[in-house]
Amino acid sequence: MSDMFKTIARFQYSSEAQIIKGRLEAEGIEVFLQDHLTIDTDPLVSNAIGGVKLKVLTQDVLKAKHILNSINQYSLDDDGNPIVCPECKSDKIELFSTIKDAKAFFAFIFGFVFGTLPFHTRHNYKCENCKTEFPIK
Repeated sequence: MSDMFKTIARFQYSSEAQIIKGRLEAEGIEVFLQDHLTIDTDPLVSNAIGGVKLKVLTQDVLKAKHILNSINQYSLDDDGNPIVCPECKSDKIELFSTIKDAKAFFAFIFGFVFGTLPFHTRHNYKCENCKTEFPIK
């Protein structure tokens, strides 16, 4: 077998990748993270360089993908229950942050110029099925 690594997943932040890496290593799969140090140094470049790449040996790709598919990647509320779309009642909901008003835009610009994290960020949820965006309380 070849000792080549293949990318099986990409993550915006290295903390997400580290969690999955730990899960795969617990199953005996050798894992390599690419670009995690760069993104830890400057998280704003994550989208530009394609995020943190999670790589496994080619012979472990199918087993690793099976484990990844078994992990629930969707949003849960504070009680551990799946968040449900108000329109189509799907539980395939993802959290995302958005800049939709002037306050959030100026906070982003301030953070970009001075190298700090944004002070004002709105988080919404988005349904994968019907693309409805909604906040929760």
